[in-house]
Amino acid sequence: MEDLDKLAIVEVAGKTVLPVKAVPGSSRDRIVGVLGEELKIAVSAPPEKGKANKAVAAILAKALGVPVRDVSLTSGDTSPHKEFAVAGISARQLIDRLKRI
Repeated sequence: MEDLDKLAIVEVAGKTVLPVKAVPGSSRDRIVGVLGEELKIAVSAPPEKGKANKAVAAILAKALGVPVRDVSLTSGDTSPHKEFAVAGISARQLIDRLKRI
């Protein structure tokens, strides 16, 4: 994946916070790539009752090799621009794992 160095990733209180541009209602679930300073993730789940947020968290967890319980939404509950905190990995580890996709 290209442009990972442009992501506005920060480490806060033992977690790595990743900005995400969520695109719900897509034809398939996937990490699209870097869009500006955010990681663009498309999910087939609709943007209702947190379904898309849960789908984004699951995609991130799988891509990063962490349990879903270690990925939490910290801001942007109803916005397409979100921040997810990932526990247990550093910013460098997060980028290294995304490079493998």
